[in-house]
Amino acid sequence: MKIGVVAPASRLSPDTAEHVAALAREAYGARAELTFHPQCFLSDGHFAGDDAARMSAFVEYANDPGIDALWFARGGYGAGRIAQGAIAGLTPAAKAKTYLGYSDCGFLLAGLYARGLSVAHGPIPHDIRRDGGAAAVRRALAYLVDRDKASVEPSVDGKRPVAALNLTILGMLIGTPLMPELSGHVLMLEEVSEHLYAVDRMMVHVTSHPPLRRIAGIRLGRVSDVPDNDPPFGQTPEEIVRYWCGKAGIAYLGPADIGHDADNKVVPFGA
Repeated sequence: MKIGVVAPASRLSPDTAEHVAALAREAYGARAELTFHPQCFLSDGHFAGDDAARMSAFVEYANDPGIDALWFARGGYGAGRIAQGAIAGLTPAAKAKTYLGYSDCGFLLAGLYARGLSVAHGPIPHDIRRDGGAAAVRRALAYLVDRDKASVEPSVDGKRPVAALNLTILGMLIGTPLMPELSGHVLMLEEVSEHLYAVDRMMVHVTSHPPLRRIAGIRLGRVSDVPDNDPPFGQTPEEIVRYWCGKAGIAYLGPADIGHDADNKVVPFGA
């Protein structure tokens, strides 16, 4: 299997790429070939190259019939700047691939899913830099190469379609052409580095969006690295989500094993 790696948002270091490639060779030998687009290592301020370079790399690999899957190198910020233009440039060859990533790359996951492509929320190459991150990378590779069920978030049972997104990214998707139809889906949400009042504010927004009131329910992943609030906000992340689900008539379905950490499980969108 040939897995193409592109960086729609922030830059990946060459050392990180080599570490991930070595792990893949050790675990899969010739069964998994990773090819890192040179764009991954560009630097243009915050981004892995300017918008044109990031878009071009994505379109090139997505349209390459010799590549079986696209793996997004890291999050950060930048995918939303190129997602609409990149998706508009896809050819039929792009439909045969699986696309894997999370965080800011949720812009691309959502837009691709809205157009019927196979996408999954899950670990990225940059995660190898986390404590225990090698396990996250192995989990992603096991899903891409073998569709390993042990890599998948345990509540995914095939009975109802599912999707998973960062809460902030979901809020930013609403009102854009990238937003997919999620009626009947179990929607899994996670967040990182946001104050609890910001989590509350985003839940006001997303639960007020009429189409999202037609989902099957919400599961909450981990809300991590929460900055201190003065005074304390007074509710936990789960209490916040339960409250706004109750106000909107959306079922709260419990926890999800996803988040910005090495334990992040894979969530394939759809059924």
